[in-house]
Amino acid sequence: MTETTAQSKHKRTMFYKTGSVINKVFLYIILIFITLIVFIPLSTLVLAAFKTPMEISQWQPFALPKSLNLENFILASSEAKMGLAFKNSMILSISTVLLNIILGTMTSYILVRHNFKGKSLVMLMFMFAMVLPFYTTEIARFSIIQKMGLYNSMLAPLIIYIGTDMMQIYIYAQYIEKIPYTLEEAAMMEGASSFVIFRKVIFPLLLPASATLGIIKFVEVINDMYIPYLYMPSSKLKTLSTALMMFAGQRNMNWGKLSAAIIIVMLPTLLIYLIFQKAIIGGISQGAVKE
Repeated sequence: MTETTAQSKHKRTMFYKTGSVINKVFLYIILIFITLIVFIPLSTLVLAAFKTPMEISQWQPFALPKSLNLENFILASSEAKMGLAFKNSMILSISTVLLNIILGTMTSYILVRHNFKGKSLVMLMFMFAMVLPFYTTEIARFSIIQKMGLYNSMLAPLIIYIGTDMMQIYIYAQYIEKIPYTLEEAAMMEGASSFVIFRKVIFPLLLPASATLGIIKFVEVINDMYIPYLYMPSSKLKTLSTALMMFAGQRNMNWGKLSAAIIIVMLPTLLIYLIFQKAIIGGISQGAVKE
């Protein structure tokens, strides 16, 4: 009876080990497939950026360029005025991040620490705005921006970008709830107002979350093409993303210049993510877990 039980346990152990190996192999196959989906288009993009028009016309996307041709990068940078686009993108992105952090922290602090009539309604409106596709309200928003006289100016996308969203409120709320209320009570006893408490006590403690959300917002703004293209059509207000439209046409398409321009546009976002990826992941994970 004992040997039979031991054999049964051994079979179950082998069955579980076999199932675990199969699961791992299946997982690796999925990860390899996802990696190829990302890597193949990116590799063809990089190779095309260094090829001449003659090499691209041969329709061999995975063939290596015959020489290190930088002409596409030079022409793309000069024709699309990447310097001007980079300046506009930095002004818009940095201004958005600073104002968004201020509004986001203040909104979250009020919703977490203060009770007032209509608080549940305000939270419900934020939730509704998160699930509502913004395209459905685009006509009304465009009309409002135009009537305010902000169309074709940098203030138009700035006003749209700086709005607080539910993800910001959620992450800031987790940080604020970890702050001992005794700190605010001590400041109140010293005669500090609510604004002074927020500025000197709460806001400095929210800097880790602000850094994380600021980086995410920066990447979102600098990569967005839709809003700048719609609200800033002037050539003097082009951003890095809208500058790519110069290389797309109905009759002809210069794939070499377009590939080089895409790489130029990708570099700021890629560098920022590589430098601050630990801060992004750490800030989100710390704000998402309650102690």
